[in-house]
Amino acid sequence: MKQAIHFGGGNIGRGFIGELLVRSGYEVTFVDVAEALVDEINARRAYDIEIVGDTPKKIHVEHVRAINSNTNLEELLDAFVTADIVTTAIGPNILKFIAPNIAKGLVRRLAKNDAPLNIIACENMVGGSTVLKNFVYEHLPDDVKEKASRCIGFPDAAVDRIVPIQHNEDPLLVKVEPFAEWDVDRKGAVGTPPAIEGLTWVDNLTAYIERKLFSVNTGHASIAYMAYLKGIEDIAAAMRDEEIVSFVRRVWAETSELLVKKYGFDREKHAAYIRTAEERFKNPHLSDAVTRVARGPKRKLSAADRLVSPAVQLMGMGKKPDALATVIAAALRFDYADDPEAVEVQNYVKEYGFDAALTHFTEIPADTELFKLIVEKNAELNR
Repeated sequence: MKQAIHFGGGNIGRGFIGELLVRSGYEVTFVDVAEALVDEINARRAYDIEIVGDTPKKIHVEHVRAINSNTNLEELLDAFVTADIVTTAIGPNILKFIAPNIAKGLVRRLAKNDAPLNIIACENMVGGSTVLKNFVYEHLPDDVKEKASRCIGFPDAAVDRIVPIQHNEDPLLVKVEPFAEWDVDRKGAVGTPPAIEGLTWVDNLTAYIERKLFSVNTGHASIAYMAYLKGIEDIAAAMRDEEIVSFVRRVWAETSELLVKKYGFDREKHAAYIRTAEERFKNPHLSDAVTRVARGPKRKLSAADRLVSPAVQLMGMGKKPDALATVIAAALRFDYADDPEAVEVQNYVKEYGFDAALTHFTEIPADTELFKLIVEKNAELNR
């Protein structure tokens, strides 16, 4: 069988990337530091996935094993020599911690194997593989870097699948939604890009990243911030509120206009993509706490993220993003005490006022029409 190394034996790794790799003919070696998880995978060499929704089903996944990178580093380095693909799903902040071991693995591989190898970071971030590459190259010896640049690819990826918070009796069982999307930049790959079921190699990854960011992430955040203002506690309940559903559809109308004009997406196909997103958020089996989806307002309000970026781009096209402006104002009101970013934002608002906070966290200049629009929407939220 073809060999895959996957960093991260958690729910995303097992319930998304690992399952697709096994389905495509790979034996998957999960790399993790959770000893109990590694032992359980090695004892069973299999696990189950439950697809939750209107038509639930169970998938049995075999041809898996695991390595504890803390205690079996030599085994991991040997696995790099024969690997056909390497993937990650560990969280953006952990990439720098796995980079030294990847560098060691590549040194061992390149001394024995010239075959192309692609390393794909499947993280909820823009340019994850490029970020990982930079961390890895910090640890590669100079005399290996030239060969690595020819033989090792780090194609960036965009991934999308909701895996709800869960506590299952079976420690390896993973419950996931039916929808899954994995787009990877063809230009970043070396050799012939491998054919993997569920993975789409694309020539313009930025378009797919923004489609997901400005549709799924923008919609999710919009629902959460408006639901929080109404005292609604979970996303599925929010999607039973006609006012919130009507509002998020207005948000999607604005971002859809941007995406169709900017990237030339087929309007009908994009509308179907939005309808799918709406149904995903209505799935009661996938419902998440409003406060968890809304957490991190400082990051979500940043200039390049899901709220401000599409609003700024729409203004540049001469469009008025009324709904997005309302969400930005609502995000600046998110005062959940258990979220450090929310506390930081609210402390700034209390000390300097809403207008100053708006510019500070979004970088939207105070003399712009978008700034004035958001201030107007904030005043409307006070009524």
